[in-house]
Amino acid sequence: MIRFFDIIFSLLGLIILFPFLLILSVAIVIESKGGVFYKQTRVGKNGIDFKLYKFRSMTVGADKKGLLTISETDSRITKVGKFIRKYKLDEFAQLLNVLKGDMSLVGPRPEVRKYVDMYNNEQKKVLSIKPGITDYASIEYKDENKILAKSNNPEKTYIEEVMPHKLQLNIKFINDKTVVNYFKIIFLTIAKIFV
Repeated sequence: MIRFFDIIFSLLGLIILFPFLLILSVAIVIESKGGVFYKQTRVGKNGIDFKLYKFRSMTVGADKKGLLTISETDSRITKVGKFIRKYKLDEFAQLLNVLKGDMSLVGPRPEVRKYVDMYNNEQKKVLSIKPGITDYASIEYKDENKILAKSNNPEKTYIEEVMPHKLQLNIKFINDKTVVNYFKIIFLTIAKIFV
C-alpha cells in the first residue's frame, strides 16, 4: 500500500513542480560550474548501496573536503544553494529515487557507508526498510547544521550525539510503520518547512 502512495505522490510531485524545478535547475547551472544534480552513494535497504539524488547546492567536489556541512556559512555552499537548503528544495530530486524504488517518501534518512559501518546491531534495524526523504529524525533535526556549528568537533558530536538519537527516532517509526504514521510524518514535514 505504501509503495502505491510513493509512486502516486512522487509522480504528482514531479509533474506539479516541474516548472519550478526547471527554473531551479537553470539557476543552479547559471551560478556555478557543474551539473544540476549532486549524486552520492548512500546505503539503502538490506545494506545495498544506491545513488541518492539532490539538487546541487554546493560547488563541484565539495564532498572531498568533508561529508558534514557545518553551517550555512560553509564556503562550499553556493548562493542559490543557501536558498535551496533553507527550504529543503535539494531533497525534491529524491522524488526520482522514490519513483525508481530506491527510497520511500517516509523512512530513515539514508547514510553514507562510513557512518553505517559504525551502527550496532540494534541500529542496523534501520536497514530493514527502504530509506526515505523524511522521517521523525528529519523533522527534529531540521536545523542539524546549526547544532553542529556550535560544536568544537562537529564530526564527534554527530557520531556520538546526533546520529544515535536520529537512529532511535528511525526505529520508533519502524516499530510502528503504518499508513497513518506515513501520512502523519508527511504533514509534519510540510508544516516544519514553513515554520
